[in-house]
Amino acid sequence: MFNAVIDAPFGKIGIRLEADTAVREIVYLPDSVHNIAPETPLAKQAAEQIDRYFERAAAGFDLPLAAVGTAFQRRVWAAISEIPPGIVLTYGQLARQVGSAPRAVGQACGSNYFPLVIPCHRVVSSSGIGGFAHHADEDDSYFRKIKRWLLAHEGVPYA
Repeated sequence: MFNAVIDAPFGKIGIRLEADTAVREIVYLPDSVHNIAPETPLAKQAAEQIDRYFERAAAGFDLPLAAVGTAFQRRVWAAISEIPPGIVLTYGQLARQVGSAPRAVGQACGSNYFPLVIPCHRVVSSSGIGGFAHHADEDDSYFRKIKRWLLAHEGVPYA
């Protein structure tokens, strides 16, 4: 199912490839999932870049990404990719940038196939941290904890 599963400070990260030519998906997984050593050079490259990000929040990514998502989602993801570490935008601010509505931007963020590489955790609600990965705004949810960890790692604490 995954071409690699690696440790993360908050659980595991699953990496799925498309014919070993592009990263198809990056998935947040619970700690109970077993690790899988990277099976290919691209899986190893993705795992190394993710590990580098966990060591240093300013580390960038240079991975071939599969052509997935709608044209609108890709436009939102491109705008998200321009947000530097340590900076957050609200769904409304990003919506104004791409000429859309905050709810549509939130849906595109939640549909992101490449978290970390396309840092959707840097997009928050105007009234707080917001949801994450199509999961509701429950304060103690696994995904909300991941979003909080990622933001704190980048120097943006959210209570």
